[in-house]
Amino acid sequence: MTDITTPSPLATTASTGPADTRRLNSNANLDQAAKQFESVFTGMMLKSMRQAKLADPLFDSKALDTFRDMQDQMTVKAMAEHTPLGIGKAMRDFLAKSQADLKTPAR
Repeated sequence: MTDITTPSPLATTASTGPADTRRLNSNANLDQAAKQFESVFTGMMLKSMRQAKLADPLFDSKALDTFRDMQDQMTVKAMAEHTPLGIGKAMRDFLAKSQADLKTPAR
């Protein structure tokens, strides 16, 4: 039988040497991850608010729900980029503490 395990992208191999991990330590990647985290968190919050219906809608259909979900996705992306809540920055600062070359973001 043949072993079909996939090596970790951070693993070292005899033929290629140590894996390149420079991309994991860049400020740009950490900033992008913070924006995405902010977007996901805000999306979950908005979805939870939508589920807490206070009254039955006047017009209700599956198509309207799908459109509202797509609209909410675009809204939370814009909110994360232009008017963030701050949870992404807090996550970024927390992760930057563990990496010596990212400790002091210029903001």
